[in-house]
Amino acid sequence: MTSGDEVRPEDDEVWLDDDAGRLVRPYTVTAGRTRPTVDLDMLTLVVSVRLSPALDVEYTRALELCRTPTSVAEVAAHLRLPTAVTKVLLSDLVERGVMTVQEARIAADPTDRALLEALLDGLQRV
Repeated sequence: MTSGDEVRPEDDEVWLDDDAGRLVRPYTVTAGRTRPTVDLDMLTLVVSVRLSPALDVEYTRALELCRTPTSVAEVAAHLRLPTAVTKVLLSDLVERGVMTVQEARIAADPTDRALLEALLDGLQRV
């Protein structure tokens, strides 16, 4: 194998291939479920209430990412999962009581400097 073909573990659980990407299909994370039990959109903010030790790696990573309010879109980007899969994963965490949902604040002024700076900061982190 050449170094470009190597398979490497990420966080000791999730396997990625440099060329192919994730080797575990996203629907396996949610056991094939495609509909979340909690109504979430991409701007919905989620925040961890507490960590839970007996969860799969994606669930644990989501809880760690959401120690402060984080949008569903940001969680999906960091986990490298489709938004639909991420919504199911996050709704599972809300149902377990280890995560809460907050509605995103929409600024009345679309030129609000704080909003634009937060947006730019989020885009730079992705």
